[in-house]
Formats: sequence, C-alpha cells, structure tokens
Amino acid sequence: MRRVALVALVVDDYDEAIRFYTEALGFRLAEDTPRPDGSRWVVVEPGAPGAGTGLLLARAKGESQAARVGDQTGGRVGFFLHTDDFARDHARMTTAGVTFLEEPRHEPYGIVAVFQDLYGNRWDLLQPAD
Repeated sequence: MRRVALVALVVDDYDEAIRFYTEALGFRLAEDTPRPDGSRWVVVEPGAPGAGTGLLLARAKGESQAARVGDQTGGRVGFFLHTDDFARDHARMTTAGVTFLEEPRHEPYGIVAVFQDLYGNRWDLLQPAD
C-alpha cells in the first residue's frame, strides 16, 4: 500500500503553529523532536495515528521560504480537512477563533466552507456526501 504520509507546511514559528493546529483545529501533536541543526521535526495529524496525512510544520529558512508562509498555493484552497460532522467541527473551530471566509454551503459532493489557517493558507472544511 502506498499513501502520502506527510505534507510540509512552511510556518513562521513552531510553537504558534502547534497551538493553532492542536487547539483551533483539534489536530494532535504526533511528534516534536529537536534536530542537531536547531530545527525541529514537528508533525501534527488530524486524527488517530495513521488515520490521515500528517502535516510537517517546517519553520521557514531564509527569505525565499519566509515569503511563502501563508501563500504556499498562490491563494487557492490547497488543503482539505474532511470531517464526519461538519456542524460540530465548524462550531468548535469558530469558537476557537478560526476565520471562515464564507458561510457553509451544500454542494453535490458535500457540505463545505473555506477557512484560513493562522498564516492565511486556505483550507476546505468538508463533510463529503454519502
């Protein structure tokens, strides 16, 4: 079996990113390991171990990477968070201060709303249709 295990997300600061993804989005911190060069290997996951693709929170190094923080996909939705209970997660995330860019909408493929992470990257919160 093959799968995408991790996707790197360039961030400004490890700890603020960990707080956002674990507290506001409800992810779990899967790993936070210091590396010899002073960086850290930080992985957050949306659910139980192995239940989905994890995010490697990679602190920006240099001007080129720093310029990409919050705009890794050129302003389009680049990340898709699936849920089995849209109303529950939308309410929890809203209460936690997550910025939704639109009202939830019903599409043939499910209930969806675009939100942004703490840096401005756009995500879909999506409950797929049965």
